[in-house]
Formats: sequence, structure tokens, C-alpha cells
Amino acid sequence: MEDQPLFGQFSQSFRNDFNELLRWRRDVRRFRSDAVDPDALERCLTAFSLAPSVGLSQPWRIVRVESDAARANALKNFETANANALGGYEGETAQKYASLKLTGMREAPVQIAVFCDEGTATGKGLGIQTMPEMLRYSVVSAIMQFWLMLRAEGIGLGWVSILNPKSLSQSLDIPEDWSLVGYLCIGYPEQESLEPELQAAGWETRQSCPEILER
Repeated sequence: MEDQPLFGQFSQSFRNDFNELLRWRRDVRRFRSDAVDPDALERCLTAFSLAPSVGLSQPWRIVRVESDAARANALKNFETANANALGGYEGETAQKYASLKLTGMREAPVQIAVFCDEGTATGKGLGIQTMPEMLRYSVVSAIMQFWLMLRAEGIGLGWVSILNPKSLSQSLDIPEDWSLVGYLCIGYPEQESLEPELQAAGWETRQSCPEILER
């Protein structure tokens, strides 16, 4: 009979499933056209309210990018930034970069921009006097929880970082003290794979274990 989890401890079966969830979490850039189940998306968005944040500041600000105009501006932003990035490579590396599919912005049915409210009064400044970047780290942690909950529902997420944050914020009419942390493309994956797409494309290889230094 399987052991029952104690307070603060989960069963071996749960731990195995969680390990599988981590393995199957992928950055998705190829989406099916199916609409995302709105109830599933709503369940996953609760991950933000469960996330840790410095001083309990909860600095994440979420913007649904819905209109054709807003999406067109975001895509143009990516295309400009991507062309600039390509100019930074040469030879075979440039050719490889040009062949990569680096965004699902044309296909993803749901697109969300997640910002950090750098001027939030919530949390009363606890924990950010010496490390103000902890506000953004808190948003990153929340996005990661959201990502895992999406994957558990069979929904994929692609995190677009090849963007001009200031230009995107202006096009979305975002307050000046909000800084972009992630532009997220969300939908059902066109295909499933345990291998990172960049590894499959020969761009880079994932390390099996991080190097740990001792001092």
C-alpha cells in the first residue's frame, strides 16, 4: 500500500510525477490554433497568487494582449529586435540563428505581458533596500509557477525575450514604473518533446547537472 503523505511531505508517486512535470516543461514556439480552455487558464493564473514575493509585495502586473493592433505592434517589435540580434552573429552561427523559430507570436491564441511594478507600496519596501532586483525575481518566480501549472493542464508556454521592453510598454500604454519581465505566448503545443528545441536544432546542449562551487 502506498505511503500516505504527511504534513509537508508528499508521496513517492507525487514526487515522481512532479519530476516528470519538470522534465516535460518546454519553451513552446509551435502552437495549435485551438482556443485555450478558459477555465483551465483561469486555474493556472491562480499560480500568481500562490507565488512567493519579497516582502509579500506581489509586484506582478498582468496584461492580456488581445487586440489585433496590440499583437501586430508586439510582433513588429520582435521582428525588429530579432533582425538586430541576427546582426550580432557571423558565419555559420548567423545562419543557424536565422533558421531558428524563436517565437510563437503569430500562432499563440493567448498572449500575456507580465510586468513588475517597481514602485509598488505593497510590502512596505521589505527586502528591497539592498536588493531592489528582488521585485523582478519575485515576478520570475510567479511566472515559473504559472508555467508549470499550464504544463500540468497540457498547455504550452513560450517566453519571448527578443523584444524592446520600452517600446512594447509604450505601445501597450503601460505605466512608466512598470518594467517588462516576460511576454508569454500560450496555447496547446503542436508537438511534444522532452528535448529543448534549441538543443534539437543544434544551437546549444543542456547540462545534466549544474557546476557547484564550494568556498
